[in-house]
Amino acid sequence: MNKAIQLNDRFGAATTGKLGMWLFLVMDALTFGTILIGGIGLRNAADVWPTAGLILNVPLTAFNTFLLICSSFTMVMALNGVQKGDRKSFIKYLALTIGGGVIFLGVQVYEYTHFILGSNELGVVLSQSGFSGTQFLPFTGMYGAVFYTTTSFHALHVLTGVIYLSVILTQAVKGQYGSDNYDRVEVAGLFWHFVDLIWILVFTLIYLL
Repeated sequence: MNKAIQLNDRFGAATTGKLGMWLFLVMDALTFGTILIGGIGLRNAADVWPTAGLILNVPLTAFNTFLLICSSFTMVMALNGVQKGDRKSFIKYLALTIGGGVIFLGVQVYEYTHFILGSNELGVVLSQSGFSGTQFLPFTGMYGAVFYTTTSFHALHVLTGVIYLSVILTQAVKGQYGSDNYDRVEVAGLFWHFVDLIWILVFTLIYLL
């Protein structure tokens, strides 16, 4: 019998870790929902709201979105590997998942740096959008406030996920997981898939609409 599975009359086949993670994700989803709905409310109240793609780099972020979706696939493959007792495959795909998260954060840092340092070219785009200055900052109208609040909160989750999975990877290299002990991997996967799903909503509402 799988040691990671503990039967519960009320919840079925579930572990304390899974139930705890699902509870956390429900609360976190409410937090994200509040931020996203609040952003929509501010957008409706704002006098100036740029056309999609005028300030933000949609193609670059579309690539970043695709990368994060691919990392969900590699997370699935990592879990599949450990369930089958394929340690090499498990470690490889888990490392790829972490790598995808790191690249995602790197692209976001690049985007933030471009906006914060500013340029004359960015200043022209901002003026076309109804803003002044050569930098796009958190206090550049409601648009800037919504953009930075939403994307930075999500980035914090990605960073947390990268650290979380890195701990799992370190333990995996030491041989702590196998086909009869993979509950922690499954719980970490739930968090990572949640972060990926939320980003699709963020990308749609912040970058495309």
